Amino acid sequence: MNLSELKTGDKAYIVKVKGHGGFRKRIVEMGFIKGQRVDVLQSAPLQDPVKYRVMGYEVSLRRQEAEKIEVTDDEREAAEISEPQNVATTAHYATHSARHTINVALVGNPNCGKTSLFNFASGAHERVGNYSGVTVDAKEGYADFEGYHLKLIDLPGTYSLSAYSPEELYVRKQLLEDTPDVIINVIDSSNIERNLYLTTQLMDMHLRVVCALNMFDETERRGDHLSIDTLSSLLGMPMVPTSFKTGRGLPELLREVIHIFESQEGHDNYYRHIHINHGHEIEDGIAKIQTFLKGNDLLRLRYSTRWLALKLLEKDTKAEEVIASLPEGKQILAARDTAIHRVKEETDNDSETAIMDAKYGFIRGALKEAGYKVGQMENTYHVTHKLDALVTNRWLGFPLFFALLFLMFEVTFTLGQYPMDWIDAGVTWLGEWIGNVMSDGPLKDMLVDGVIGGVGAVIVFLPQILILYTFISLMEDSGYMARAAFIMDKLMHGMGLHGKSFIPLIMGFGCNVPAIMATRTIESRRSRLITMLILPMMSCSARLPIYIMITGAFFAVRYQSLVMVSLYAIGIVLSVIIARLLSTYVIKGEDTPFVMELPPYRFPTAKAIFRHTWEKGKQYLKKMGGVILVASIIVWALGYFSPSGIADSLEDSFIGMLGKAIEPIFLAQGFDWRLDVSLIAGVGAKEIVASTIGVLYGDGAFGFSSLTAYAFLLFVLIYFPCIATIAAIKNESGSWRWAAFGAVYTTVLAWIVSAAVYQIGSLFI
Repeated sequence: MNLSELKTGDKAYIVKVKGHGGFRKRIVEMGFIKGQRVDVLQSAPLQDPVKYRVMGYEVSLRRQEAEKIEVTDDEREAAEISEPQNVATTAHYATHSARHTINVALVGNPNCGKTSLFNFASGAHERVGNYSGVTVDAKEGYADFEGYHLKLIDLPGTYSLSAYSPEELYVRKQLLEDTPDVIINVIDSSNIERNLYLTTQLMDMHLRVVCALNMFDETERRGDHLSIDTLSSLLGMPMVPTSFKTGRGLPELLREVIHIFESQEGHDNYYRHIHINHGHEIEDGIAKIQTFLKGNDLLRLRYSTRWLALKLLEKDTKAEEVIASLPEGKQILAARDTAIHRVKEETDNDSETAIMDAKYGFIRGALKEAGYKVGQMENTYHVTHKLDALVTNRWLGFPLFFALLFLMFEVTFTLGQYPMDWIDAGVTWLGEWIGNVMSDGPLKDMLVDGVIGGVGAVIVFLPQILILYTFISLMEDSGYMARAAFIMDKLMHGMGLHGKSFIPLIMGFGCNVPAIMATRTIESRRSRLITMLILPMMSCSARLPIYIMITGAFFAVRYQSLVMVSLYAIGIVLSVIIARLLSTYVIKGEDTPFVMELPPYRFPTAKAIFRHTWEKGKQYLKKMGGVILVASIIVWALGYFSPSGIADSLEDSFIGMLGKAIEPIFLAQGFDWRLDVSLIAGVGAKEIVASTIGVLYGDGAFGFSSLTAYAFLLFVLIYFPCIATIAAIKNESGSWRWAAFGAVYTTVLAWIVSAAVYQIGSLFI
């Protein structure tokens, strides 16, 4: 709890002081240190400020300042916290229970291994993709280490803390509004100069940082030389070589986190705050702006005034909004404009460029001082360049991509057929066994026809789902996804989209919901919105059981993969057409430049692929035991009962009545009433379409043609994605209007396309 929550007469013991450098230092100097008892004496007449007693004298604090002081009412815990700590002596920590919580934020560039660290340390199974934008939200995990409980927050990968992209703004907001105790800055040590730019921005924010020099094994193989101690001293923060493939360096890294958490600023070999010298004119401008900022208590508590001054000099729009809301805002911005003008006169550069140049100059100087040299024993990009010569080739890039998709579906069908047959046989045996053991009645019918018939019709496709996700995980983790975005950018741009839009579109083959969330990495709101609206055209894995069920029943084995590929291809073609129409007539605006990292290929470990695939398999099984089970029982009940009791036939049941009522709507597609009902049931989740078909066509006699089957598959491909996807569009677009538009246009388009295919096809059959 915070000190501000205590009432007059309460007492507590200080756990830690949060906040930024200047404020934190002043509070500590006044006696608010870990383990000290503090008594609440009296509130002012207007309840603010509040008078406290600490270390034998009385101090008044405003409530907004008291919010930054974490306390506990457990004297024994406070006594343990206040004992001297020695991070080198692990036995000392082992004597305590893991009760002292340290909030640790993981910050780093995309592809630096940040989420791998999170997974390795916490045991969580978050996605680790070798391309920008896998982590689109903050993930929380926990680790107990040597008597401490570490709350790990995995923030989105970002190249800087500017106001350029959504993930940059998100990370910055988290660091400012929920200041962590310690930051682990994960650095790709094979690209250390570029990665350290973000580190310099963290230094500006006056935060406590530990650097993980990740992928250090690659630099060793390459023969790089770097004095880590020297670089740590120059940057004022500890640096630990790590490799999160193997867990190398993790214990040392966490000990440094504890060390910094326990130590006081300036009392450590490495941890001290370093100011980067940005040059005379920039530094003069910072100082003048700070004279105004330091006089505002609200700003002083929330921000490092030096960092905020730098942001103003960079013409950061979010920083300008903060200042513009202040009474003295015009005065501060005027001082900023004067400083910017002087920088331009002095350097012939805009202030933002001058600041960036100064930071990279500092980085180069620090690396030179630390003796940094790149070795030649192994070229990290040697294999990557050879592969890219094929994968991104002008003539081979697209054929290879579509060949990979075809291979994915061919293996999904052929290899997955064997375990699918085993599961199907097991489901059939279970249904027959229950049918023989139980006496006739509604309960037996519900279990055999509802639960086993419905859930069993979907669960048999688990092997295909696992194979599909294995392929997707392999493409994501290896770095191929970034190349797919690279080769598709021109096509995406022709659609009115950004090359980065291709990544969420590919992710949509797995599940539309996280794919829509992944659009946050697209800087342009226009491209982001269009991508969201066309994502339902991507066939998610929830549609796969329906595809496999129908293609397996109506098409010969040699045509099944072609039918599947055609569905995915039609979805892609429709997304191209729709995106072009939306960008031309509905959602207009300027796109952003295509700037995207192409990381080296890294072959993922079998353990990582298995873990990612199994996570998706578990989600699938959970859905079987949840929404699919409930929906199957409901569909069975509606088909079992009629207004007069137990129905004599399906046509007389409630579901039969519903199906007959809506049957005229789908006459143009050749659907019967059972298919109509299954489409309505699929609004909740697409797997329910398969389970509903399993219940209503329990005898396996479908009774319609292959042409009708294909029209039905097209309708399933295009129409209303699912409630979760519509909700995701609403959340990411910030408006129900776009969510409703997505629901309506997809359903209307599905009706038109499926009807056209059936009617035209009927002319030739």
